[in-house]
Amino acid sequence: MGSLDKNIFGDKKFSDLLSEIYENQKKKEKTIAGLVRELKDLVNDVSDATVIVPLIANYLEIGVKNDEHLLKMATIIQRIFNNQESNGGGGDGLTITDAEREELMAQLDQLNKPLDDK
Repeated sequence: MGSLDKNIFGDKKFSDLLSEIYENQKKKEKTIAGLVRELKDLVNDVSDATVIVPLIANYLEIGVKNDEHLLKMATIIQRIFNNQESNGGGGDGLTITDAEREELMAQLDQLNKPLDDK
């Protein structure tokens, strides 16, 4: 069984996660293009643009953050698989280096920062 065919949780395989990332990106691309086309017709002057453009920007930002989370999850899973293979298939593959641990803690702090500001 290759790494892409391994179950990562439930019946979800790593290849399914990668496919979901790709499909989400394609759907988002079509949705955003359609949204921009529809909203473009609503912009008659600068005041309309100042209302509509931030809406589009927020939508794009949410989509990017969702993709980032999926990509991070795929990266973590790939590291687990790589660790399992380098350990000869033994262990759970969840070992991380001190540098990786520090990087994860820094990312956690960044994610918590917006929550602390509210």
